[in-house]
Amino acid sequence: METSSSYLSRLESESIQILREAVSEASNPVMLFSAGKDSTVMAHLALRAFYPSKPPFPLLHVDSTWEFRSLLAFRDDFVRTNGLDLIVYANEVGRQQGINPFDHGEHYTRIMRTEALKSALDEGGYDFIFGGARRDEEKTRAKERVFSIRNANHVWDPRQQRPELWQIYNSRISPGQTVRVFPLSNWTENDILAYALWRKIQLAPLYFAMHRPVVERGGSFVVVDDESLMRFLPGETPVVRSVRFRTLGCWPVTGAIASTASDLGSVVLETSASSNSERQGRINDGEDGGSLERKKQEGYF
Repeated sequence: METSSSYLSRLESESIQILREAVSEASNPVMLFSAGKDSTVMAHLALRAFYPSKPPFPLLHVDSTWEFRSLLAFRDDFVRTNGLDLIVYANEVGRQQGINPFDHGEHYTRIMRTEALKSALDEGGYDFIFGGARRDEEKTRAKERVFSIRNANHVWDPRQQRPELWQIYNSRISPGQTVRVFPLSNWTENDILAYALWRKIQLAPLYFAMHRPVVERGGSFVVVDDESLMRFLPGETPVVRSVRFRTLGCWPVTGAIASTASDLGSVVLETSASSNSERQGRINDGEDGGSLERKKQEGYF
């Protein structure tokens, strides 16, 4: 796969054009920022798109309350270093009710991710929302357009997607509608990593192999980020192994992979040689991706 600077430069230019076009049409834009590799690259693209000014929108992080602690530290350092505005939103009612991934499964995702996101967008009154989803992540993602229209309830209908011939985007919306914009639609996981290497972008430490305490579940390694909150199954004991992540979510339901790739160059090589999807690290996606499509139709990003 071509990952030369000219190829990456073309991807960069396309994403910057998408960012600028969306901002020109928006009244109140916002960019979702999880501090994962995709949203970090997307935020860097925004910095380049609007330099020397800072991006004309804040970053929004929907905190599930079960985030990796090192990821939150990386998030705060990234925002501080780049002088960006950050809004952190959590479903405080769900937090008080003790909604968690161990006891509540998909209900937890709906309450602490989907409903929290919808509430944050409604409270902020945002009309154009940038997200870092890529079409190669999972088959449901491939149904998205770059400019994806949502109705007043944030519902996504794949049958109502607008054509985008010759990279012409229809940004007109009716009252109550919003647009979710995906500047990284034509990028792959390898492109993200190669671009970060090319532009010397620092990614969260969780993407690099380190010795971490893990338990093995369903063929994945679950990193015990907070032992006081971990629900161990009978007979489970944490074992220290060299692992890293390809995708990041809530720590109890995100699987790490065994790895010795401790720098970005070796991560690029290891990922290029892998035949597995990065999305396999999301333990709660479901086996066939149908659950993710249902979540998206409910408002999940």
